[in-house]
Amino acid sequence: MSETVLNCPLCKSARSREFDKRLFRGLPVANRICQDCGLVFQSPRMMEAESAAFYAEEYRLLNEGSIEPTARNIAAQQARAGSLLAFTQPVVEKVSRHLDIGCSMGILLQHFAARFDCQVVGIEPGEAHRTRANSAGLAVYASLDELEEAQTGRFDLISMAHVLEHLPDPVGYLIHLREALLEPQGWLLLEVPNLYAHDSFEVAHLVSFSAHTLLQTLKKAGFEVLKIERHGRPRSAVLPLYITLLARPKTTISQSMEIQADKHVPLKRQIGILRRRILEKFMPGRAWVEE
Repeated sequence: MSETVLNCPLCKSARSREFDKRLFRGLPVANRICQDCGLVFQSPRMMEAESAAFYAEEYRLLNEGSIEPTARNIAAQQARAGSLLAFTQPVVEKVSRHLDIGCSMGILLQHFAARFDCQVVGIEPGEAHRTRANSAGLAVYASLDELEEAQTGRFDLISMAHVLEHLPDPVGYLIHLREALLEPQGWLLLEVPNLYAHDSFEVAHLVSFSAHTLLQTLKKAGFEVLKIERHGRPRSAVLPLYITLLARPKTTISQSMEIQADKHVPLKRQIGILRRRILEKFMPGRAWVEE
């Protein structure tokens, strides 16, 4: 079953229009664009009640062809963990407690534990990947609710790599992290697909961010972004497939922040995908790095 999204997840406007329709591995995916702020979001989308079962049982099979961790998946996670650590190190000097949401097998947690000598905790809904992480000695929970029931305390680093785009209410989720789980001087590390270079429109991607709408999302949730980068690591040397950022909670939160619209979104998407096709044709070895 599916539900229609009546209001924009960012600005709550009820004004939207069709942006993209396609099949993703045999499943229909429809995205709309908010006519007030420019956010692209999936509608209709999977009902929230179904999502837990989907991520526990079907997500890995649909996207990776196997419920169990594969050699290719492990290699990709190792490379991404190295990239995220390299992005973080020049800015973050010390980490005591690190929470990784959507941690899979815990590879990112292991990289950060080795670098910062910190306590690490993870959240992973996929049972096979969570079991692999637990067997490596990592404390990994099935959900945010389960983590909070365990009363694990606050963290001075929370990371979410390729998670925010899966959430029905990204602003509300980030506000909850800021208020309930992140230290007031803590760090938030995020990475999402870039609407202006990535294919983006997958059945599990409920929101497709540009750098602009991602920044607006963070600001509305009460964060200040201190570092942001568009890049292709670890999959491409030239395509800006991903957006990575580091943010901290604002010291003062405005209750009436005005959302600044992302303009000319369809044109920027067309230009970005055209640029990608050109680079894929004339620079194939740099456009896609062998895994």
